[in-house]
Amino acid sequence: MRFRLGRSLKDLLGERTAKALDKIGLRTEEDILRHYPRRYGDRGRLSDLRSLAVGEHVTVIAQVARTSARRMQNRPGAILTSIITDGTNELTLTFFGKNLGTVKYHEGRLRPGESGMFTGTVSDYRGTRQLTHPDYRTFRDVDDEAAAMESMDWPIPIYPASAEMPSWKVADAVQTVLRPLRLEDVPEPLPAQYRREHGLPGALEAFRSIHLPHSEGEWRRAQDRMRHEEAFVLQTALARRRAAALAEPATARPPRAGGIREAFEARLPFTLTAGQREVGDVVAEELARPVPMQRLLQGEVGSGKTVVALRAMLQVVDAGGQAALLAPTEVLAHQHHRSITGLLGPLAEGGMLGGAEEGTRVVLLTGSMGAAARRKVLAAAASGEAGIVVGTHALLGDVVQLADLGLVVVDEQHRFGVEQRDALRAKARVSPHLLVMTATPIPRTVAMTSFGDLETSTLRELPAGRAGVTTSVVPAGNERWVRRMWERIREEVDGGGRAYVVCPRIDAADDAALVADGDPDDVPADLLDAAAPAGPPLASVEEVTDLLRAVPALAGVAVGQMHGRLSGEEKDAAMRAFATGETPVLVSTTVIEVGVDVPDATVMVVLDADRFGLSQLHQLRGRIGRGDRPGVCMAVTAAAPGSPAFARVGAFATTADGFRLAELDLEMRREGDVLGAAQSGRGTSLRLLRVTKDAEIIDAARAAARAVVAADPELAEHTDLAEVLARHVDEETAAYLERA
Repeated sequence: MRFRLGRSLKDLLGERTAKALDKIGLRTEEDILRHYPRRYGDRGRLSDLRSLAVGEHVTVIAQVARTSARRMQNRPGAILTSIITDGTNELTLTFFGKNLGTVKYHEGRLRPGESGMFTGTVSDYRGTRQLTHPDYRTFRDVDDEAAAMESMDWPIPIYPASAEMPSWKVADAVQTVLRPLRLEDVPEPLPAQYRREHGLPGALEAFRSIHLPHSEGEWRRAQDRMRHEEAFVLQTALARRRAAALAEPATARPPRAGGIREAFEARLPFTLTAGQREVGDVVAEELARPVPMQRLLQGEVGSGKTVVALRAMLQVVDAGGQAALLAPTEVLAHQHHRSITGLLGPLAEGGMLGGAEEGTRVVLLTGSMGAAARRKVLAAAASGEAGIVVGTHALLGDVVQLADLGLVVVDEQHRFGVEQRDALRAKARVSPHLLVMTATPIPRTVAMTSFGDLETSTLRELPAGRAGVTTSVVPAGNERWVRRMWERIREEVDGGGRAYVVCPRIDAADDAALVADGDPDDVPADLLDAAAPAGPPLASVEEVTDLLRAVPALAGVAVGQMHGRLSGEEKDAAMRAFATGETPVLVSTTVIEVGVDVPDATVMVVLDADRFGLSQLHQLRGRIGRGDRPGVCMAVTAAAPGSPAFARVGAFATTADGFRLAELDLEMRREGDVLGAAQSGRGTSLRLLRVTKDAEIIDAARAAARAVVAADPELAEHTDLAEVLARHVDEETAAYLERA
């Protein structure tokens, strides 16, 4: 397919300009048309210079207050200094030259009273903020070139730019590409009826209004149209993927009376919550259909998702099939295996001495298993003897075969790519049913954009008998508070409890910018900023273990370690020793963040808590208070009161609702961390759509896109939409959307 707007900028603008634009990621005419202005200026309204941060590359509109040139005193050359102002605050422009003549050029252009745009990187010289050798364009320069936009007081687009390609040069390039375009040159992915219903301009008109607006109303209307377009294209891609999955045949797996599922429910030592029963009924009904179930099960920490998934797996076993549970880490895979076999008891020992007659086998497959054990598991899976196979990425290997895979359960879906999930599904003769689980509550708008091809079920109710967790913020620099924290651990240990101490690094050599063993997407936005202030060294597992062994309050208390560099056997041994109380204090990275279930764990200390995202902190807190004893969580931070990091930790301490924390996390983090390159590893077509603000647009686009796909699955009547989809939502992007 030949894509419109696909011509190279080299052919349109020349090699030199194209090379400079390539450095900011712009290579084709569509790239530059979708390089939207960051904001719009007005030469009658000057920029606020007070808010500029050192190290930031800026473009500002300001007025020249005074300019002077002089010879330098201590070395050859001359210096010109121009002070620009917003009427209250000032910024210094500094130019160096070989002699006065070389800087006089700027003195002639930067006359007092002159207004213009100035761009450069903010630096600090003796307490004064300045731009050194900035690029600039005065409004008189533009008027002399008869640029109608500025001369008529139209809004001035200010673009994301670079030192080599300042905003006005980007604007010149955009206009060169945009002006010759005709209607037929620009694909229109939004159906005419959808545009009429929402009062949206056409694609070409929107491009012109967003880059060459005559008024604020014009560019705002154009931005609104582009948000609708981004949402519609994305929702169409998800709707097509959903329709394709539902069009595949699946084997119906109806419930069976007198089977293993009924036997399991009869031996449960607790009563299912109303939510577990309700979601379980929906899942059971979908498993009984000859179309593949596609369902996301999200729930609060400790809400009982595993029991819901196990009931589904047992229904499939009753119907003659097998279920595979894919976990992201060996720790979690071992935990699931222990939990499932513990819940099933003799029902997990089918065909074995002492096993229940209606039982099955539950096997575990991980990459660290020995050859002999691995062969036994592979044989049990291939023969169908094992009705439930739990594993890590090892399940995806070519040598793994399953006799009749009927259900794939993926735990912590965001840790996997779609290609990994599909590799497991491909082991089935026909499309298996799919249940995706996540313990990270997902805001509704994110669920619609990231999991739009899945139906969603939510568990909010916690099982009865949970004692709850209290959370406190501990100032890292307050020795009395820190000493009391260690004493509190000792009190819990003496009472039969267990304590986690979580660190952001394994050892002192780890990169301080990343959370060890964690998901990079969970690193808070303020920590990714280049200008983030350097603080004290982050706590590491190795150093904290040594520290705790020397703390007087913990004398005689065994301290263990858990982190991603341990082998599978070492991790399993560490968790076993912790669960039994042999080592009642466990210093760990976030490897214990999800799924780990030790009912006697009552204390969670998170060191450098400001280095974690809110959802991640909530997951960590969910490891305690899972039994009948109350939990105590202490978030230690050196963040300054009033800073974003301190606000994040404070929100965590005062909010126990995981869904509310997920919303706060979304509000506090960069949008790109949710829907952009920070998660996907590549750019996406989403530039203006914001899941925190655009729920109504996403809702409308989702309903309309599903209607379009239902009526025209191949998009034969929507050729422009098909063209845009083929260009922007390729398999890699689709993989990201399911992984996000």
